Amino acid sequence: MNRLGRELKDKIARKDGHIVVVGMGYVGLPMAVEFAKVGFRVTGIDVNPDVVAGIRSGQSHISDVPSADVAPLVRAERLWAQSDYGGCADVDAILICVPTPLRKTKDPDVSYIVAALDQIAGQLRRGQLIVLESTTYPGTTEEVLRPRLEADGLRAGRDFFLAFSPERVDPGNPKFLTKNTPKVVGGSTPACTEVAVHLYRQALDSVHAVSSTQVAEMVKLLENTFRAVNIGLVNEIALMCDKLQMDVWEVIDGAATKPFGFMRFYPGPGIGGHCIPLDPHYLSWKLKTLNYSARFIELASEINGNMPQVVAGRSADLLNRVKKSVNGSRILVLGVAYKRDTSDVRESPALDVIRLLQAQRARVGFHDPFVAQLRVDGERPMRRTPLTPKNLAAADLVLIVTDHSSYDYDTIVRHARLVFDTRAATKNVKAGRSKVHRL
Repeated sequence: MNRLGRELKDKIARKDGHIVVVGMGYVGLPMAVEFAKVGFRVTGIDVNPDVVAGIRSGQSHISDVPSADVAPLVRAERLWAQSDYGGCADVDAILICVPTPLRKTKDPDVSYIVAALDQIAGQLRRGQLIVLESTTYPGTTEEVLRPRLEADGLRAGRDFFLAFSPERVDPGNPKFLTKNTPKVVGGSTPACTEVAVHLYRQALDSVHAVSSTQVAEMVKLLENTFRAVNIGLVNEIALMCDKLQMDVWEVIDGAATKPFGFMRFYPGPGIGGHCIPLDPHYLSWKLKTLNYSARFIELASEINGNMPQVVAGRSADLLNRVKKSVNGSRILVLGVAYKRDTSDVRESPALDVIRLLQAQRARVGFHDPFVAQLRVDGERPMRRTPLTPKNLAAADLVLIVTDHSSYDYDTIVRHARLVFDTRAATKNVKAGRSKVHRL
């Protein structure tokens, strides 16, 4: 390793380095807090002025990061936030944690990365470390970031250091947070990997180095493609069990008694969030450019994407059994976040389920302890319906889409007239089981 690399590593070891984190969302804010906790000066950059103002006042907008963690770091001047890129030339490391959505054509949209890159490249100096954490297709770091950063003559591994380290945030998981979730790191050169690994080891419990940025990018896609494909499989098994008049949840419980060779996955109303519905398509898109069809990915996406239609159709069937039409029926949807015990509604299957039921002129309301209002298809926001015995009894169908742990399912079943449970949340409820139907 050359002198610049050694000097940067020494500075990092002394906690003298100044770190910039671009994007103060679910990934960026937790990472910024962890580095600030161990003594680094950290500046967060975000385009949302409310986010910036909140952090400056010591407030967190991320449920997994308590404001009690943010406030003392702000007071100690180890954590700050701003909306511009001023001062990036003077910092030692820049971590890019911006969104990477899919276009309607399911092509990767790296415009947020490029926008950040344009700001950073103009201020790049010798001895800096740049790390991309945003999930993307294999080759992005080398094909998009590296050429732009090297455009003015500096070289990765010699003049500056470039790496990819995929985010592994699981919102609402109380056991695995940023600090104790193993971190994968791959650099453009061995020196790049060494410097990046050295930085992350200052704040995180475990860091695993891989041979290249492409491998690190692929690691993230394998993780979430594995989940998407297996969720697609168990969703199809659920449809099969329905045809065969079996309880898929009992089948899964039985299979899970095998102590090897089986891992539990559960069916549901669809998949949501910013990772599992999107990440496999980054890989599929990349392979299409190489004239290869990722058939498992495409089929799993088709099955998972069809689950909201299955739920809406089954809801209509259940109403028909009690001689009611979807048109005009009151349907109360419980849980609209994409996963249990979070407020994140990105790509939530609940949005599609509500949209489909409303298209059939159902009178749909929702309750979610973490979501006060919900916008579906740009329409006027829906306000949360209070979860009261009266409102439960008034609904022709109570539809459980997200199984928040704070729900009292005994009370829900006792007061509801008809329940469709897509998450097996009511499996331990004894009274009123005859009016509960599961996916």
